[in-house]
Amino acid sequence: MKVIPFVHEGLGNSSYLVQISERSAVLIDPDRGVGRYLREAEARGLRIVEVLETHLHADFVTGSRELLELVGIEPHASLAGRVRFPHRGVEGGDAFVLEGVGVDVIGSPGHTPEHVSYTLQAPRAEPPLLFSGGSLIVGGAARTDLVSPDLTEELTRLQYRTLKHAFAGLPDETVLYPTHGGGSFCSAGASSERTSTLGHERASNPLLTFTDEDGFAGWFPTTFPGAPEYFFKMRPINQAGPRLRREIADPPPLSPVNFNALISSGTVVDTRAIHEYQRSHIPGALSIAFRPSFATWLGWLVEIGTPLLFVLGDEPLDRVVEESLLVGQENFAGWLDGDMQAWERDGLPTRKTRSIGPDEVKRLLRDGAVALDVREPSEFETGHLDHAMNLPLGKLVRSRDVIPDGAPVIAYCGHGERSTTGISLLERSGVEAWNLEGGYEEWR
Repeated sequence: MKVIPFVHEGLGNSSYLVQISERSAVLIDPDRGVGRYLREAEARGLRIVEVLETHLHADFVTGSRELLELVGIEPHASLAGRVRFPHRGVEGGDAFVLEGVGVDVIGSPGHTPEHVSYTLQAPRAEPPLLFSGGSLIVGGAARTDLVSPDLTEELTRLQYRTLKHAFAGLPDETVLYPTHGGGSFCSAGASSERTSTLGHERASNPLLTFTDEDGFAGWFPTTFPGAPEYFFKMRPINQAGPRLRREIADPPPLSPVNFNALISSGTVVDTRAIHEYQRSHIPGALSIAFRPSFATWLGWLVEIGTPLLFVLGDEPLDRVVEESLLVGQENFAGWLDGDMQAWERDGLPTRKTRSIGPDEVKRLLRDGAVALDVREPSEFETGHLDHAMNLPLGKLVRSRDVIPDGAPVIAYCGHGERSTTGISLLERSGVEAWNLEGGYEEWR
Protein backbone atom coordinates (compact mmCIF):
# COMPACT_ATOMS: atom_id res chain seq x y z
CA MET A 1 0.00 0.00 0.00
CA LYS A 2 1.14 3.53 -0.75
CA VAL A 3 -0.10 6.51 1.28
CA ILE A 4 -0.30 9.94 -0.35
CA PRO A 5 -0.95 12.63 2.31
CA PHE A 6 -2.66 15.95 1.62
CA VAL A 7 -1.68 18.41 4.34
CA HIS A 8 -3.50 21.69 4.95
CA GLU A 9 -0.87 23.57 6.93
CA GLY A 10 -3.25 26.30 8.07
CA LEU A 11 -5.76 23.89 9.58
CA GLY A 12 -3.03 21.53 10.75
CA ASN A 13 -4.87 18.60 9.16
CA SER A 14 -4.13 15.74 6.82
CA SER A 15 -6.32 13.66 4.56
CA TYR A 16 -5.00 10.55 2.85
CA LEU A 17 -5.23 8.84 -0.52
CA VAL A 18 -4.17 5.22 -0.07
CA GLN A 19 -3.31 3.11 -3.07
CA ILE A 20 -4.55 -0.39 -2.22
CA SER A 21 -4.02 -2.09 -5.61
CA GLU A 22 -2.52 -1.30 -8.98
CA ARG A 23 -5.57 0.75 -10.01
CA SER A 24 -7.58 1.43 -6.83
CA ALA A 25 -7.37 3.82 -3.91
CA VAL A 26 -9.18 4.68 -0.67
CA LEU A 27 -9.64 8.27 0.54
CA ILE A 28 -9.73 9.08 4.26
CA ASP A 29 -11.25 12.26 5.77
CA PRO A 30 -11.46 14.39 2.60
CA ASP A 31 -12.20 18.09 2.92
CA ARG A 32 -14.32 20.16 0.57
CA GLY A 33 -11.49 20.84 -1.88
CA VAL A 34 -12.00 17.49 -3.63
CA GLY A 35 -10.46 18.52 -6.93
CA ARG A 36 -6.92 17.88 -5.73
CA TYR A 37 -7.74 14.30 -4.69
CA LEU A 38 -9.32 13.55 -8.04
CA ARG A 39 -6.42 15.12 -9.97
CA GLU A 40 -3.85 13.17 -7.97
CA ALA A 41 -5.71 9.90 -8.44
CA GLU A 42 -6.03 10.51 -12.18
CA ALA A 43 -2.34 11.39 -12.48
CA ARG A 44 -1.46 8.08 -10.84
CA GLY A 45 -3.94 6.07 -12.89
CA LEU A 46 -6.04 5.31 -9.81
CA ARG A 47 -9.76 5.09 -9.22
CA ILE A 48 -11.07 6.09 -5.79
CA VAL A 49 -13.23 3.14 -4.73
CA GLU A 50 -14.06 4.03 -1.10
CA VAL A 51 -14.21 7.03 1.21
CA LEU A 52 -13.74 6.59 4.97
CA GLU A 53 -14.81 9.22 7.49
CA THR A 54 -13.50 9.01 11.06
CA HIS A 55 -15.84 11.59 12.63
CA LEU A 56 -17.99 14.67 12.10
CA HIS A 57 -15.39 17.37 11.63
CA ALA A 58 -15.47 20.68 13.50
CA ASP A 59 -12.75 22.52 11.62
CA PHE A 60 -13.64 21.97 7.97
CA VAL A 61 -16.51 21.10 5.68
CA THR A 62 -16.29 17.49 4.53
CA GLY A 63 -15.81 16.60 0.90
CA SER A 64 -17.71 13.32 1.17
CA ARG A 65 -20.99 14.64 -0.19
CA GLU A 66 -19.24 16.32 -3.12
CA LEU A 67 -17.48 13.05 -3.94
CA LEU A 68 -20.81 11.23 -3.73
CA GLU A 69 -22.11 13.64 -6.38
CA LEU A 70 -19.03 13.49 -8.62
CA VAL A 71 -18.00 9.83 -8.48
CA GLY A 72 -20.97 8.11 -6.86
CA ILE A 73 -19.23 6.75 -3.76
CA GLU A 74 -21.23 6.56 -0.54
CA PRO A 75 -18.76 7.18 2.29
CA HIS A 76 -18.32 4.91 5.27
CA ALA A 77 -19.24 6.94 8.36
CA SER A 78 -20.03 6.16 11.98
CA LEU A 79 -23.61 5.03 12.63
CA ALA A 80 -23.56 7.05 15.84
CA GLY A 81 -22.95 10.25 13.85
CA ARG A 82 -26.44 10.07 12.30
CA VAL A 83 -25.25 11.44 8.98
CA ARG A 84 -28.25 12.51 6.92
CA PHE A 85 -26.95 12.09 3.38
CA PRO A 86 -26.37 8.70 1.68
CA HIS A 87 -23.60 6.75 3.38
CA ARG A 88 -22.70 3.32 4.73
CA GLY A 89 -22.91 3.24 8.50
CA VAL A 90 -20.14 1.52 10.46
CA GLU A 91 -19.33 0.92 14.11
CA GLY A 92 -16.50 -0.50 16.13
CA GLY A 93 -15.97 -4.19 15.40
CA ASP A 94 -17.04 -4.03 11.76
CA ALA A 95 -14.69 -5.44 9.15
CA PHE A 96 -14.67 -5.64 5.37
CA VAL A 97 -12.26 -6.29 2.50
CA LEU A 98 -11.34 -3.89 -0.31
CA GLU A 99 -9.32 -5.24 -3.23
CA GLY A 100 -7.74 -7.80 -0.91
CA VAL A 101 -6.96 -5.23 1.82
CA GLY A 102 -8.63 -5.88 5.15
CA VAL A 103 -10.33 -2.91 6.80
CA ASP A 104 -11.17 -3.04 10.51
CA VAL A 105 -13.32 -0.38 12.20
CA ILE A 106 -12.27 0.54 15.75
CA GLY A 107 -14.59 2.44 18.05
CA SER A 108 -12.54 5.36 19.38
CA PRO A 109 -14.85 7.97 20.97
CA GLY A 110 -13.55 10.98 22.87
CA HIS A 111 -12.71 13.71 20.41
CA THR A 112 -16.32 13.24 19.32
CA PRO A 113 -18.91 10.77 20.60
CA GLU A 114 -19.24 8.94 17.27
CA HIS A 115 -15.52 8.73 16.48
CA VAL A 116 -14.18 5.61 14.73
CA SER A 117 -10.72 4.74 13.45
CA TYR A 118 -9.72 2.39 10.63
CA THR A 119 -6.87 -0.06 10.16
CA LEU A 120 -5.86 -1.18 6.69
CA GLN A 121 -3.95 -4.46 6.46
CA ALA A 122 -2.49 -5.74 3.20
CA PRO A 123 -2.26 -9.51 2.68
CA ARG A 124 1.51 -9.19 2.33
CA ALA A 125 3.88 -8.86 5.27
CA GLU A 126 3.38 -5.10 5.75
CA PRO A 127 2.65 -3.31 9.03
CA PRO A 128 -0.98 -2.26 9.55
CA LEU A 129 -1.91 1.34 8.78
CA LEU A 130 -3.98 3.09 11.46
CA PHE A 131 -6.06 6.10 10.39
CA SER A 132 -6.93 7.52 13.77
CA GLY A 133 -8.66 10.84 13.00
CA GLY A 134 -8.29 12.73 16.26
CA SER A 135 -8.45 9.79 18.68
CA LEU A 136 -4.66 9.47 18.79
CA ILE A 137 -2.33 11.99 17.17
CA VAL A 138 1.44 12.36 17.17
CA GLY A 139 2.38 13.45 20.67
CA GLY A 140 -1.18 13.93 21.94
CA ALA A 141 -4.86 13.56 21.13
CA ALA A 142 -7.57 15.85 19.81
CA ARG A 143 -9.62 18.01 22.16
CA THR A 144 -12.91 16.90 23.70
CA ASP A 145 -14.80 20.18 24.13
CA LEU A 146 -16.13 20.87 20.64
CA VAL A 147 -19.54 19.21 20.85
CA SER A 148 -21.03 20.76 23.98
CA PRO A 149 -19.70 22.06 27.32
CA ASP A 150 -22.09 19.62 29.00
CA LEU A 151 -20.37 16.70 27.26
CA THR A 152 -16.73 17.68 27.80
CA GLU A 153 -16.13 15.60 30.91
CA GLU A 154 -17.90 12.55 29.50
CA LEU A 155 -15.98 12.79 26.24
CA THR A 156 -12.70 13.32 28.08
CA ARG A 157 -13.30 10.11 30.02
CA LEU A 158 -14.11 8.32 26.76
CA GLN A 159 -10.90 9.71 25.30
CA TYR A 160 -8.94 8.29 28.23
CA ARG A 161 -10.45 4.84 27.66
CA THR A 162 -9.78 5.04 23.93
CA LEU A 163 -6.13 5.84 24.57
CA LYS A 164 -5.84 3.00 27.08
CA HIS A 165 -7.69 0.26 25.23
CA ALA A 166 -8.80 0.97 21.64
CA PHE A 167 -5.48 0.25 19.94
CA ALA A 168 -3.96 -2.12 22.50
CA GLY A 169 -4.22 -5.14 20.20
CA LEU A 170 -2.22 -3.51 17.39
CA PRO A 171 1.54 -4.16 17.09
CA ASP A 172 4.19 -1.54 17.71
CA GLU A 173 5.08 -1.37 14.02
CA THR A 174 1.56 -0.11 13.15
CA VAL A 175 1.98 3.13 11.19
CA LEU A 176 -0.10 5.99 12.60
CA TYR A 177 -1.80 8.42 10.19
CA PRO A 178 -3.88 10.95 12.18
CA THR A 179 -6.12 13.57 10.61
CA HIS A 180 -5.29 16.28 13.16
CA GLY A 181 -1.76 17.40 13.91
CA GLY A 182 0.53 20.28 14.76
CA GLY A 183 -1.10 23.66 14.13
CA SER A 184 -4.64 22.32 14.44
CA PHE A 185 -6.93 24.08 16.92
CA CYS A 186 -8.55 20.63 17.31
CA SER A 187 -5.36 19.21 18.78
CA ALA A 188 -3.82 19.22 22.22
CA GLY A 189 -0.14 18.53 22.80
CA ALA A 190 0.49 17.74 19.15
CA SER A 191 3.98 17.27 17.74
CA SER A 192 5.07 18.96 14.54
CA GLU A 193 5.45 15.49 13.02
CA ARG A 194 2.50 14.29 10.95
CA THR A 195 2.96 10.51 11.19
CA SER A 196 4.37 8.07 13.69
CA THR A 197 4.16 4.43 14.81
CA LEU A 198 2.26 2.99 17.74
CA GLY A 199 5.55 1.86 19.23
CA HIS A 200 6.92 5.40 19.18
CA GLU A 201 3.71 6.82 20.66
CA ARG A 202 3.67 4.19 23.40
CA ALA A 203 7.20 5.23 24.33
CA SER A 204 6.82 9.00 24.04
CA ASN A 205 3.21 10.27 23.97
CA PRO A 206 2.56 11.76 27.45
CA LEU A 207 -1.18 11.06 27.21
CA LEU A 208 -0.47 7.33 27.11
CA THR A 209 1.32 7.48 30.48
CA PHE A 210 -1.80 8.36 32.49
CA THR A 211 -3.13 5.62 34.76
CA ASP A 212 -5.78 7.66 36.59
CA GLU A 213 -8.98 8.47 34.70
CA ASP A 214 -10.08 11.13 37.19
CA GLY A 215 -6.72 12.88 36.96
CA PHE A 216 -6.85 12.78 33.17
CA ALA A 217 -10.42 14.12 33.12
CA GLY A 218 -9.44 17.05 35.33
CA TRP A 219 -6.22 17.91 33.49
CA PHE A 220 -6.75 17.30 29.76
CA PRO A 221 -9.31 20.09 29.11
CA THR A 222 -6.93 22.64 30.66
CA THR A 223 -4.49 22.07 27.79
CA PHE A 224 -6.81 23.12 24.96
CA PRO A 225 -6.07 26.25 22.90
CA GLY A 226 -8.80 28.76 22.06
CA ALA A 227 -11.52 27.34 19.82
CA PRO A 228 -12.50 29.22 16.65
CA GLU A 229 -16.15 30.26 16.75
CA TYR A 230 -16.99 28.50 13.50
CA PHE A 231 -16.01 25.10 14.93
CA PHE A 232 -19.37 24.89 16.67
CA LYS A 233 -21.22 25.25 13.36
CA MET A 234 -19.33 22.70 11.28
CA ARG A 235 -20.66 19.58 12.97
CA PRO A 236 -24.34 20.13 11.99
CA ILE A 237 -23.29 21.14 8.45
CA ASN A 238 -21.28 17.95 8.05
CA GLN A 239 -24.03 15.87 9.60
CA ALA A 240 -26.73 17.19 7.28
CA GLY A 241 -24.47 17.22 4.24
CA PRO A 242 -22.97 20.46 2.90
CA ARG A 243 -24.23 22.19 -0.21
CA LEU A 244 -22.69 21.05 -3.47
CA ARG A 245 -20.21 23.32 -5.19
CA ARG A 246 -22.47 23.72 -8.23
CA GLU A 247 -25.16 25.16 -5.96
CA ILE A 248 -22.92 28.04 -4.79
CA ALA A 249 -22.48 31.11 -6.98
CA ASP A 250 -19.00 32.52 -7.52
CA PRO A 251 -18.43 36.16 -6.54
CA PRO A 252 -18.94 38.55 -9.46
CA PRO A 253 -16.47 41.31 -10.37
CA LEU A 254 -17.70 44.71 -9.20
CA SER A 255 -16.66 48.19 -10.24
CA PRO A 256 -15.52 50.41 -7.35
CA VAL A 257 -18.86 52.25 -7.35
CA ASN A 258 -20.90 49.03 -7.25
CA PHE A 259 -18.54 47.52 -4.68
CA ASN A 260 -18.93 50.59 -2.48
CA ALA A 261 -22.71 50.36 -2.70
CA LEU A 262 -22.67 46.88 -1.09
CA ILE A 263 -20.26 47.57 1.77
CA SER A 264 -22.96 48.45 4.30
CA SER A 265 -24.65 45.07 3.81
CA GLY A 266 -21.58 42.82 4.02
CA THR A 267 -17.97 42.50 5.18
CA VAL A 268 -15.01 43.62 3.11
CA VAL A 269 -12.20 41.05 3.43
CA ASP A 270 -8.85 42.40 2.28
CA THR A 271 -6.63 39.42 1.39
CA ARG A 272 -3.55 41.43 0.38
CA ALA A 273 -0.20 41.28 2.14
CA ILE A 274 -0.16 43.36 5.32
CA HIS A 275 2.19 46.04 3.97
CA GLU A 276 -0.24 46.68 1.10
CA TYR A 277 -3.20 46.88 3.48
CA GLN A 278 -1.30 49.24 5.79
CA ARG A 279 -0.38 51.55 2.91
CA SER A 280 -3.98 51.99 1.77
CA HIS A 281 -7.24 50.19 2.46
CA ILE A 282 -10.98 50.66 2.33
CA PRO A 283 -12.22 52.07 5.67
CA GLY A 284 -13.65 49.25 7.76
CA ALA A 285 -12.09 46.47 5.69
CA LEU A 286 -11.06 43.36 7.62
CA SER A 287 -7.43 42.47 6.92
CA ILE A 288 -6.85 38.72 6.58
CA ALA A 289 -3.73 38.31 4.47
CA PHE A 290 -3.94 35.22 2.29
CA ARG A 291 -1.64 32.63 3.85
CA PRO A 292 -2.05 29.06 5.16
CA SER A 293 -4.18 30.20 8.12
CA PHE A 294 -6.52 32.37 6.00
CA ALA A 295 -9.46 29.95 6.25
CA THR A 296 -9.17 29.60 10.02
CA TRP A 297 -9.25 33.35 10.64
CA LEU A 298 -12.03 33.95 8.12
CA GLY A 299 -14.15 31.30 9.83
CA TRP A 300 -13.27 32.62 13.28
CA LEU A 301 -13.84 36.34 12.70
CA VAL A 302 -16.72 36.49 10.20
CA GLU A 303 -20.14 35.05 10.94
CA ILE A 304 -21.10 32.28 8.53
CA GLY A 305 -23.64 33.60 6.04
CA THR A 306 -22.28 37.15 5.98
CA PRO A 307 -22.02 38.54 2.42
CA LEU A 308 -18.30 38.68 1.60
CA LEU A 309 -16.68 41.35 -0.55
CA PHE A 310 -13.07 40.55 -1.46
CA VAL A 311 -10.17 42.89 -2.11
CA LEU A 312 -7.63 40.59 -3.73
CA GLY A 313 -3.86 40.53 -3.76
CA ASP A 314 -1.61 38.15 -5.68
CA GLU A 315 -3.61 35.03 -4.86
CA PRO A 316 -6.14 34.09 -7.58
CA LEU A 317 -9.82 34.39 -6.80
CA ASP A 318 -10.50 30.65 -7.08
CA ARG A 319 -8.01 29.91 -4.28
CA VAL A 320 -9.61 32.51 -2.02
CA VAL A 321 -13.06 31.06 -2.74
CA GLU A 322 -11.86 27.49 -2.16
CA GLU A 323 -10.40 28.35 1.24
CA SER A 324 -13.56 30.25 2.18
CA LEU A 325 -15.76 27.29 1.27
CA LEU A 326 -13.59 25.06 3.43
CA VAL A 327 -14.92 26.79 6.58
CA GLY A 328 -18.53 27.12 5.47
CA GLN A 329 -18.39 30.63 3.98
CA GLU A 330 -20.62 30.52 0.88
CA ASN A 331 -22.18 33.98 0.52
CA PHE A 332 -19.96 35.70 -2.03
CA ALA A 333 -21.20 39.21 -2.83
CA GLY A 334 -18.35 40.11 -5.16
CA TRP A 335 -14.72 41.16 -5.61
CA LEU A 336 -13.21 44.55 -6.40
CA ASP A 337 -12.46 44.67 -10.11
CA GLY A 338 -9.29 46.66 -10.71
CA ASP A 339 -8.18 46.24 -7.09
CA MET A 340 -7.25 49.20 -4.89
CA GLN A 341 -5.74 51.08 -7.83
CA ALA A 342 -9.20 51.36 -9.40
CA TRP A 343 -10.72 52.34 -6.03
CA GLU A 344 -8.17 55.12 -5.58
CA ARG A 345 -8.51 56.30 -9.19
CA ASP A 346 -12.23 56.78 -8.60
CA GLY A 347 -11.46 59.01 -5.63
CA LEU A 348 -13.14 56.76 -3.06
CA PRO A 349 -12.06 57.02 0.61
CA THR A 350 -9.02 55.17 1.96
CA ARG A 351 -7.23 54.77 5.27
CA LYS A 352 -3.69 53.95 6.33
CA THR A 353 -2.37 51.90 9.23
CA ARG A 354 0.77 53.16 10.91
CA SER A 355 3.49 50.60 11.56
CA ILE A 356 6.11 51.83 14.03
CA GLY A 357 9.45 50.50 15.25
CA PRO A 358 10.56 49.58 18.77
CA ASP A 359 12.07 52.98 19.64
CA GLU A 360 8.86 54.84 18.90
CA VAL A 361 6.85 52.17 20.68
CA LYS A 362 8.96 52.65 23.83
CA ARG A 363 8.32 56.38 23.74
CA LEU A 364 4.57 55.93 23.30
CA LEU A 365 4.41 53.39 26.11
CA ARG A 366 6.14 55.86 28.43
CA ASP A 367 3.46 58.40 27.46
CA GLY A 368 0.61 56.08 28.43
CA ALA A 369 -0.11 53.99 25.33
CA VAL A 370 -1.53 50.47 25.80
CA ALA A 371 0.40 47.47 24.44
CA LEU A 372 -2.06 44.88 23.10
CA ASP A 373 -0.70 41.37 22.53
CA VAL A 374 -3.07 39.44 20.25
CA ARG A 375 -1.19 36.13 20.43
CA GLU A 376 -2.46 33.01 22.19
CA PRO A 377 -1.82 32.81 25.97
CA SER A 378 0.77 30.06 25.46
CA GLU A 379 2.76 32.44 23.24
CA PHE A 380 2.31 35.34 25.65
CA GLU A 381 3.74 33.28 28.48
CA THR A 382 7.01 32.75 26.60
CA GLY A 383 7.68 36.51 26.62
CA HIS A 384 5.90 39.83 26.04
CA LEU A 385 6.20 43.59 26.34
CA ASP A 386 6.10 44.89 29.92
CA HIS A 387 2.55 45.54 31.16
CA ALA A 388 1.06 44.31 27.86
CA MET A 389 -2.59 43.29 27.77
CA ASN A 390 -3.10 39.80 26.32
CA LEU A 391 -6.27 39.61 24.24
CA PRO A 392 -6.03 36.81 21.63
CA LEU A 393 -7.17 37.79 18.17
CA GLY A 394 -10.04 35.31 18.19
CA LYS A 395 -11.55 37.01 21.25
CA LEU A 396 -10.98 40.58 20.14
CA VAL A 397 -14.37 40.96 18.44
CA ARG A 398 -16.25 40.28 21.67
CA SER A 399 -13.82 41.93 24.10
CA ARG A 400 -13.46 45.45 22.76
CA ASP A 401 -14.82 46.88 26.03
CA VAL A 402 -11.79 45.75 28.06
CA ILE A 403 -9.47 48.05 26.09
CA PRO A 404 -9.13 51.40 27.90
CA ASP A 405 -10.77 54.32 26.12
CA GLY A 406 -8.72 57.33 25.14
CA ALA A 407 -5.22 55.82 25.21
CA PRO A 408 -3.43 54.95 21.96
CA VAL A 409 -3.18 51.21 21.34
CA ILE A 410 -0.07 49.47 20.02
CA ALA A 411 -0.93 46.00 18.76
CA TYR A 412 1.56 43.21 18.12
CA CYS A 413 1.77 39.48 17.47
CA GLY A 414 4.67 37.28 16.37
CA HIS A 415 5.43 38.93 13.03
CA GLY A 416 2.58 41.30 12.14
CA GLU A 417 -0.21 39.43 10.34
CA ARG A 418 -2.50 38.84 13.33
CA SER A 419 -1.90 42.29 14.77
CA THR A 420 -2.83 43.87 11.44
CA THR A 421 -6.06 41.87 11.50
CA GLY A 422 -6.61 43.01 15.09
CA ILE A 423 -6.05 46.64 14.16
CA SER A 424 -8.57 46.32 11.33
CA LEU A 425 -11.13 45.03 13.86
CA LEU A 426 -10.36 47.88 16.25
CA GLU A 427 -10.64 50.41 13.44
CA ARG A 428 -14.17 49.18 12.75
CA SER A 429 -15.09 49.96 16.35
CA GLY A 430 -13.50 53.41 16.36
CA VAL A 431 -10.25 52.63 18.21
CA GLU A 432 -7.01 54.16 16.95
CA ALA A 433 -4.25 51.55 16.93
CA TRP A 434 -0.70 51.31 15.63
CA ASN A 435 1.20 48.19 14.63
CA LEU A 436 4.54 47.14 16.13
CA GLU A 437 6.54 46.60 12.98
CA GLY A 438 7.96 43.08 12.81
CA GLY A 439 5.98 41.99 15.88
CA TYR A 440 7.42 40.57 19.07
CA GLU A 441 10.33 38.96 17.22
CA GLU A 442 11.50 42.40 16.08
CA TRP A 443 11.02 43.76 19.62
CA ARG A 444 13.24 41.02 21.04
